[in-house]
Amino acid sequence: MEELTREQKEKYAVLQDYLRSLKSVAVAFSSGVDSTFLLKVAKDTLGDQVIAVTAESCSFPKRELNEAIAFCKKEGIKHFVCESEELDIEGFAQNPKNRCYLCKHELFEKIQVIAKEQGMENIVEGSNTDDNGDYRPGLQAVAELDIKSPLRYAQMSKDDIRALSKYLNLPTWEKQSFACLSSRFVYGETITQKKLGMVDKAEQLLLDLGFHQVRVRIHGGDMETGDTTGIIARIEVEPKEFAKLMEPATREQIANALKSYGFTYVTLDLFGYRTGSMNATLK
Repeated sequence: MEELTREQKEKYAVLQDYLRSLKSVAVAFSSGVDSTFLLKVAKDTLGDQVIAVTAESCSFPKRELNEAIAFCKKEGIKHFVCESEELDIEGFAQNPKNRCYLCKHELFEKIQVIAKEQGMENIVEGSNTDDNGDYRPGLQAVAELDIKSPLRYAQMSKDDIRALSKYLNLPTWEKQSFACLSSRFVYGETITQKKLGMVDKAEQLLLDLGFHQVRVRIHGGDMETGDTTGIIARIEVEPKEFAKLMEPATREQIANALKSYGFTYVTLDLFGYRTGSMNATLK
Protein backbone atom coordinates (compact mmCIF):
# COMPACT_ATOMS: atom_id res chain seq x y z
CA MET A 1 0.00 0.00 0.00
CA GLU A 2 2.83 2.38 -0.88
CA GLU A 3 0.42 4.88 -2.50
CA LEU A 4 -1.60 5.22 0.70
CA THR A 5 -0.97 7.27 3.80
CA ARG A 6 -0.39 5.57 7.13
CA GLU A 7 -3.77 6.80 8.31
CA GLN A 8 -5.52 5.32 5.28
CA LYS A 9 -3.83 1.96 5.84
CA GLU A 10 -4.99 2.00 9.45
CA LYS A 11 -8.56 2.86 8.45
CA TYR A 12 -8.53 0.03 5.91
CA ALA A 13 -7.49 -2.42 8.65
CA VAL A 14 -10.23 -1.11 10.94
CA LEU A 15 -12.78 -1.61 8.15
CA GLN A 16 -11.70 -5.20 7.57
CA ASP A 17 -11.78 -6.01 11.29
CA TYR A 18 -15.24 -4.51 11.62
CA LEU A 19 -16.57 -6.49 8.65
CA ARG A 20 -15.15 -9.68 10.15
CA SER A 21 -17.04 -8.93 13.36
CA LEU A 22 -20.30 -8.77 11.36
CA LYS A 23 -19.67 -12.32 10.00
CA SER A 24 -22.07 -12.04 7.04
CA VAL A 25 -23.53 -9.01 5.28
CA ALA A 26 -26.01 -7.83 2.69
CA VAL A 27 -24.59 -4.73 1.03
CA ALA A 28 -26.94 -2.01 -0.21
CA PHE A 29 -25.26 -1.59 -3.58
CA SER A 30 -25.81 1.34 -5.95
CA SER A 31 -22.62 0.92 -8.06
CA GLY A 32 -21.41 4.29 -6.77
CA VAL A 33 -17.94 5.07 -5.44
CA ASP A 34 -18.71 4.25 -1.81
CA SER A 35 -20.86 1.13 -2.09
CA THR A 36 -18.59 -0.40 -4.77
CA PHE A 37 -15.59 -0.01 -2.48
CA LEU A 38 -17.51 -1.38 0.50
CA LEU A 39 -18.77 -4.37 -1.49
CA LYS A 40 -15.29 -5.16 -2.81
CA VAL A 41 -13.70 -5.07 0.66
CA ALA A 42 -16.57 -7.10 2.10
CA LYS A 43 -16.15 -9.74 -0.62
CA ASP A 44 -12.36 -9.86 -0.12
CA THR A 45 -12.79 -10.11 3.65
CA LEU A 46 -15.83 -12.37 4.06
CA GLY A 47 -15.86 -14.36 0.84
CA ASP A 48 -19.18 -16.04 0.16
CA GLN A 49 -20.76 -14.54 3.27
CA VAL A 50 -21.66 -11.47 1.25
CA ILE A 51 -24.57 -10.60 -1.03
CA ALA A 52 -25.36 -7.36 -2.86
CA VAL A 53 -28.82 -5.84 -3.18
CA THR A 54 -29.63 -3.10 -5.70
CA ALA A 55 -32.91 -1.22 -5.99
CA GLU A 56 -34.43 -0.69 -9.43
CA SER A 57 -36.63 2.39 -9.75
CA CYS A 58 -37.48 5.36 -11.95
CA SER A 59 -35.12 7.58 -9.93
CA PHE A 60 -32.16 5.23 -10.50
CA PRO A 61 -30.64 5.49 -14.00
CA LYS A 62 -30.44 2.31 -16.03
CA ARG A 63 -26.71 2.86 -16.59
CA GLU A 64 -26.11 2.60 -12.83
CA LEU A 65 -28.13 -0.61 -12.58
CA ASN A 66 -26.23 -2.13 -15.50
CA GLU A 67 -22.92 -1.22 -13.87
CA ALA A 68 -24.04 -2.85 -10.62
CA ILE A 69 -25.01 -6.06 -12.42
CA ALA A 70 -21.73 -6.14 -14.38
CA PHE A 71 -19.58 -5.55 -11.29
CA CYS A 72 -21.21 -8.36 -9.29
CA LYS A 73 -20.88 -10.75 -12.22
CA LYS A 74 -17.19 -9.88 -12.62
CA GLU A 75 -16.47 -10.28 -8.90
CA GLY A 76 -18.57 -13.43 -8.46
CA ILE A 77 -20.91 -11.81 -5.94
CA LYS A 78 -24.46 -13.06 -5.46
CA HIS A 79 -26.63 -10.13 -6.55
CA PHE A 80 -30.30 -9.37 -5.99
CA VAL A 81 -32.26 -6.61 -7.74
CA CYS A 82 -35.43 -5.51 -5.99
CA GLU A 83 -38.11 -3.12 -7.19
CA SER A 84 -38.33 0.01 -5.08
CA GLU A 85 -40.85 2.33 -6.69
CA GLU A 86 -40.52 5.45 -4.60
CA LEU A 87 -43.48 7.21 -6.22
CA ASP A 88 -45.76 4.58 -4.65
CA ILE A 89 -44.55 5.46 -1.15
CA GLU A 90 -47.13 7.60 0.65
CA GLY A 91 -46.01 11.23 0.66
CA PHE A 92 -42.86 10.72 -1.43
CA ALA A 93 -44.12 12.35 -4.64
CA GLN A 94 -44.88 15.55 -2.72
CA ASN A 95 -41.13 15.81 -2.08
CA PRO A 96 -41.16 16.60 1.64
CA LYS A 97 -37.99 17.53 3.50
CA ASN A 98 -37.71 13.95 4.78
CA ARG A 99 -38.11 12.43 1.29
CA CYS A 100 -34.82 10.56 1.57
CA TYR A 101 -35.91 9.06 4.89
CA LEU A 102 -39.12 7.70 3.34
CA CYS A 103 -37.21 6.12 0.47
CA LYS A 104 -34.36 4.65 2.52
CA HIS A 105 -36.72 3.23 5.13
CA GLU A 106 -38.73 1.40 2.49
CA LEU A 107 -35.58 0.19 0.70
CA PHE A 108 -33.86 -1.13 3.81
CA GLU A 109 -37.02 -2.96 4.87
CA LYS A 110 -36.95 -4.77 1.50
CA ILE A 111 -33.26 -5.56 1.92
CA GLN A 112 -33.99 -6.93 5.40
CA VAL A 113 -36.36 -9.48 3.88
CA ILE A 114 -33.77 -10.60 1.29
CA ALA A 115 -30.98 -10.68 3.88
CA LYS A 116 -33.05 -12.89 6.18
CA GLU A 117 -33.95 -15.26 3.34
CA GLN A 118 -30.25 -15.55 2.41
CA GLY A 119 -29.06 -16.04 5.98
CA MET A 120 -27.12 -12.76 6.20
CA GLU A 121 -26.72 -11.51 9.77
CA ASN A 122 -26.30 -7.80 9.00
CA ILE A 123 -27.10 -5.14 6.42
CA VAL A 124 -24.45 -2.56 5.56
CA GLU A 125 -24.55 0.70 3.59
CA GLY A 126 -21.91 3.03 2.19
CA SER A 127 -22.22 6.42 3.87
CA ASN A 128 -18.91 8.03 4.84
CA THR A 129 -17.77 10.76 7.24
CA ASP A 130 -18.40 13.49 4.65
CA ASP A 131 -22.11 12.69 4.94
CA ASN A 132 -22.10 13.70 8.61
CA GLY A 133 -21.90 17.41 7.83
CA ASP A 134 -24.84 17.77 5.43
CA TYR A 135 -28.60 17.29 5.68
CA ARG A 136 -28.99 13.51 5.32
CA PRO A 137 -32.44 12.36 6.52
CA GLY A 138 -31.72 8.90 5.10
CA LEU A 139 -29.31 8.33 7.97
CA GLN A 140 -32.28 8.41 10.33
CA ALA A 141 -33.63 5.29 8.61
CA VAL A 142 -30.18 3.71 8.91
CA ALA A 143 -30.24 4.28 12.67
CA GLU A 144 -33.84 3.18 13.19
CA LEU A 145 -33.43 -0.11 11.32
CA ASP A 146 -29.99 -0.93 12.78
CA ILE A 147 -28.27 -0.79 9.41
CA LYS A 148 -24.49 -0.82 9.81
CA SER A 149 -22.25 1.88 8.29
CA PRO A 150 -18.74 0.35 8.12
CA LEU A 151 -17.13 3.26 6.27
CA ARG A 152 -18.26 5.75 8.90
CA TYR A 153 -17.19 3.32 11.62
CA ALA A 154 -13.69 3.28 10.09
CA GLN A 155 -13.77 7.11 9.88
CA MET A 156 -13.33 7.05 6.11
CA SER A 157 -13.84 10.20 4.06
CA LYS A 158 -14.64 10.36 0.35
CA ASP A 159 -10.98 11.09 -0.38
CA ASP A 160 -9.94 8.00 1.62
CA ILE A 161 -12.39 5.85 -0.31
CA ARG A 162 -11.19 7.12 -3.67
CA ALA A 163 -7.54 6.54 -2.71
CA LEU A 164 -8.23 3.02 -1.46
CA SER A 165 -10.41 2.26 -4.49
CA LYS A 166 -7.53 3.27 -6.75
CA TYR A 167 -5.18 0.99 -4.79
CA LEU A 168 -7.64 -1.89 -5.26
CA ASN A 169 -7.84 -1.13 -9.01
CA LEU A 170 -11.55 -0.34 -8.84
CA PRO A 171 -12.73 1.63 -11.88
CA THR A 172 -14.96 3.70 -9.60
CA TRP A 173 -12.02 5.43 -7.91
CA GLU A 174 -12.52 8.40 -10.22
CA LYS A 175 -16.22 7.93 -10.95
CA GLN A 176 -18.39 10.99 -10.54
CA SER A 177 -20.48 11.29 -7.39
CA PHE A 178 -24.11 10.36 -7.88
CA ALA A 179 -27.33 10.81 -5.95
CA CYS A 180 -30.86 9.65 -6.65
CA LEU A 181 -32.58 11.70 -9.37
CA SER A 182 -35.24 12.84 -6.92
CA SER A 183 -32.59 15.03 -5.29
CA ARG A 184 -32.74 17.31 -8.36
CA PHE A 185 -36.13 18.67 -7.25
CA VAL A 186 -36.83 21.63 -4.96
CA TYR A 187 -38.41 20.42 -1.71
CA GLY A 188 -42.17 20.74 -2.01
CA GLU A 189 -42.29 20.46 -5.80
CA THR A 190 -44.10 17.37 -7.07
CA ILE A 191 -41.93 14.53 -8.34
CA THR A 192 -43.34 12.73 -11.37
CA GLN A 193 -42.03 9.95 -13.57
CA LYS A 194 -42.07 12.33 -16.56
CA LYS A 195 -39.88 14.90 -14.77
CA LEU A 196 -37.49 12.21 -13.58
CA GLY A 197 -37.16 11.03 -17.16
CA MET A 198 -36.36 14.57 -18.30
CA VAL A 199 -33.59 14.90 -15.73
CA ASP A 200 -32.18 11.46 -16.52
CA LYS A 201 -31.96 12.16 -20.26
CA ALA A 202 -30.43 15.61 -19.67
CA GLU A 203 -27.72 14.27 -17.35
CA GLN A 204 -26.99 11.34 -19.66
CA LEU A 205 -26.47 13.78 -22.53
CA LEU A 206 -23.95 15.81 -20.52
CA LEU A 207 -22.09 12.65 -19.51
CA ASP A 208 -22.06 11.46 -23.12
CA LEU A 209 -20.55 14.82 -24.10
CA GLY A 210 -17.68 14.17 -21.72
CA PHE A 211 -18.61 16.32 -18.72
CA HIS A 212 -17.34 14.55 -15.62
CA GLN A 213 -19.47 15.77 -12.71
CA VAL A 214 -22.98 16.93 -13.56
CA ARG A 215 -26.34 17.74 -12.07
CA VAL A 216 -29.44 18.99 -13.86
CA ARG A 217 -31.65 20.58 -11.22
CA ILE A 218 -35.29 21.05 -12.16
CA HIS A 219 -37.41 24.06 -11.22
CA GLY A 220 -40.98 25.08 -11.97
CA GLY A 221 -44.07 23.47 -13.33
CA ASP A 222 -47.34 22.94 -11.48
CA MET A 223 -46.66 21.40 -8.09
CA GLU A 224 -50.13 19.85 -7.89
CA THR A 225 -50.52 18.41 -11.38
CA GLY A 226 -46.90 17.89 -12.38
CA ASP A 227 -47.41 20.08 -15.47
CA THR A 228 -44.04 20.72 -17.12
CA THR A 229 -44.95 24.08 -18.69
CA GLY A 230 -42.30 26.69 -17.92
CA ILE A 231 -39.84 24.25 -16.40
CA ILE A 232 -36.25 25.42 -15.93
CA ALA A 233 -33.17 23.21 -16.19
CA ARG A 234 -30.35 24.50 -13.96
CA ILE A 235 -27.18 22.80 -15.14
CA GLU A 236 -24.34 22.28 -12.69
CA VAL A 237 -20.90 21.30 -14.01
CA GLU A 238 -17.48 21.92 -12.53
CA PRO A 239 -16.34 25.54 -13.13
CA LYS A 240 -13.30 24.32 -15.05
CA GLU A 241 -15.72 22.90 -17.64
CA PHE A 242 -17.74 26.11 -18.13
CA ALA A 243 -15.75 27.07 -21.22
CA LYS A 244 -16.36 23.66 -22.77
CA LEU A 245 -20.10 23.91 -22.17
CA MET A 246 -20.22 27.41 -23.67
CA GLU A 247 -18.56 26.42 -26.94
CA PRO A 248 -21.20 27.44 -29.52
CA ALA A 249 -21.82 24.00 -31.00
CA THR A 250 -21.95 22.29 -27.59
CA ARG A 251 -24.14 25.00 -26.06
CA GLU A 252 -26.64 24.80 -28.91
CA GLN A 253 -26.70 21.01 -28.83
CA ILE A 254 -27.44 20.97 -25.09
CA ALA A 255 -30.05 23.73 -25.27
CA ASN A 256 -31.91 22.15 -28.19
CA ALA A 257 -31.79 18.67 -26.71
CA LEU A 258 -33.10 19.78 -23.31
CA LYS A 259 -35.92 21.71 -24.96
CA SER A 260 -36.84 18.54 -26.83
CA TYR A 261 -36.93 16.69 -23.50
CA GLY A 262 -39.55 19.13 -22.17
CA PHE A 263 -37.58 21.96 -20.53
CA THR A 264 -38.73 25.46 -21.47
CA TYR A 265 -35.60 27.23 -20.26
CA VAL A 266 -32.02 25.96 -20.03
CA THR A 267 -29.61 27.71 -17.65
CA LEU A 268 -26.08 27.31 -16.26
CA ASP A 269 -25.53 27.65 -12.50
CA LEU A 270 -22.58 30.01 -12.09
CA PHE A 271 -21.66 28.48 -8.73
CA GLY A 272 -20.91 25.23 -10.53
CA TYR A 273 -21.40 21.67 -9.35
CA ARG A 274 -21.84 21.11 -5.62
CA THR A 275 -23.50 18.41 -3.55
CA GLY A 276 -26.78 19.12 -1.82
CA SER A 277 -27.43 22.46 -3.52
CA MET A 278 -31.19 21.96 -3.07
CA ASN A 279 -30.61 21.99 0.70
CA ALA A 280 -30.12 25.76 0.40
CA THR A 281 -33.92 26.02 0.26
CA LEU A 282 -34.12 24.60 3.78
CA LYS A 283 -32.46 27.66 5.35
